Amino acid sequence: MRQGAAEALVLALDVGTTGVRAILLDATGTPRAGSYREVLPVCPAPGLVEHDAEALVAAVQEVLGAVLREAPSQDVRGLGIATQRGTAVVWDAASGRAVHRALSWQDGRTAARCGALMADGLFVSPLAAATKVEWILDRVDPDRSAVRAGRLRCGTVDAWLAWRLSAGRISATDASDASCSGFYDLLTRGWSAAILDTLRIPAAALPAIVDSSAVLGRLALPGMPSIPLAALVGDQQAGMMGQLRLHPGEVKITYGTSAMVDMNAGAEPIWSTRAAYPLVLWQRAGVPTFCLEGTAITAGAAITWLRDGLGVLATPEESAALAASVVDAGGAWAVPAFQGLGTPYMDPSARAVVGGLSRATTRAHVVRAMLDGIAWRCREVYDALRADAPHPPPETLRADGGAARNDLLLQLQADALGLPVERPSVIQAGAVGAGYLAGLATGVWGSVDDLGTAWRRDRVFEPAIGASEREERFAAWQRHVVAARGDL
Repeated sequence: MRQGAAEALVLALDVGTTGVRAILLDATGTPRAGSYREVLPVCPAPGLVEHDAEALVAAVQEVLGAVLREAPSQDVRGLGIATQRGTAVVWDAASGRAVHRALSWQDGRTAARCGALMADGLFVSPLAAATKVEWILDRVDPDRSAVRAGRLRCGTVDAWLAWRLSAGRISATDASDASCSGFYDLLTRGWSAAILDTLRIPAAALPAIVDSSAVLGRLALPGMPSIPLAALVGDQQAGMMGQLRLHPGEVKITYGTSAMVDMNAGAEPIWSTRAAYPLVLWQRAGVPTFCLEGTAITAGAAITWLRDGLGVLATPEESAALAASVVDAGGAWAVPAFQGLGTPYMDPSARAVVGGLSRATTRAHVVRAMLDGIAWRCREVYDALRADAPHPPPETLRADGGAARNDLLLQLQADALGLPVERPSVIQAGAVGAGYLAGLATGVWGSVDDLGTAWRRDRVFEPAIGASEREERFAAWQRHVVAARGDL
């Protein structure tokens, strides 16, 4: 890190489902420092996924402190925060401490409640926070007296972190996170009175909805500089900004715990008929841009399971070389549905299946089958988005996230889609996008046009199989999805 004359830097924080990352970007968009801490969720029973909120905030403080030690504080213009989105947090307004474990967006305990609400004409996704907030409040404040009195606050991880890191001075969520919460009305572009009334949650307990790129206040962390908080944004929307998917029809995929496929929808939402969902992509100067998103609920988590559940891998990074050591999966196949199936099924009861095993099957074949399964699941999601899109298909798909380091996975993805897949030189696109939004709010970049040279391609993966072979393989794999859904 250069010392002496001040240079414009932005700090970015990405709080994901399995870990927390901070990076420091300079005015060219180049990372100058970074720090990561793994913070895995707790799964107390099938379908239940929880987070220790104090472990999350401790990891946030660790990575912020580690990165800030690499830069003079006067150089850091602002902090942008990208977070996992549908995770529900209820916290004590005075201390900022969560009053219950946070319920992950992957948690399925309120799926039946969401089904009942949908039958009554209220759409709330099981992946959203709304019914999870209701579930927590029903246990810690059943008569809602504490929340009505202002002693408890409710929201998603971004709102809780903004409150906690500012010592209660910032009560805000951006429009992108709000649109993922289950409380948001895309038509009125505010909190839904009908949903709040049904769930018995006062609007005053929720944060204000703000722009994704705006100075909201300053951090108030002991031993750390008082940096402006200049951006809040959902992690997938941040990934779209980090990948500079700025035009309608452009698509990116993020391989994290899940795989999220997002398409820029432009100035108006696209309403899906295939279990994808319209969201706010970001909001700047009060004007929202929209996206259409689909989810393969299990992606990187399948590789983590191969490591932790089966002991097939020593590290997730080993999966690429091991799977590439065989020419194909040897007849083995896998449907990665450890927490259900997302787009286009929205089937929370589905479970992962590995089949086609023989005495000749090795661990390399199993790993390759799982990578195949991730690629085909993402093909299903991409097809669902394109089916409802009025825009021309994209020329390429841009991929990011931890598993985007896996060359074989990206080649399999290009083969499954029949579309070139581009990998950026910096695969932490969520953190980069949060940094871009913070830099736009603080004058590091004057406009998104100034970001044009910040994105750099590392490699492009071209499809290596023909269309007929692609469709034959896809049809064969889709027949196995029936087993995952328990319909046999």
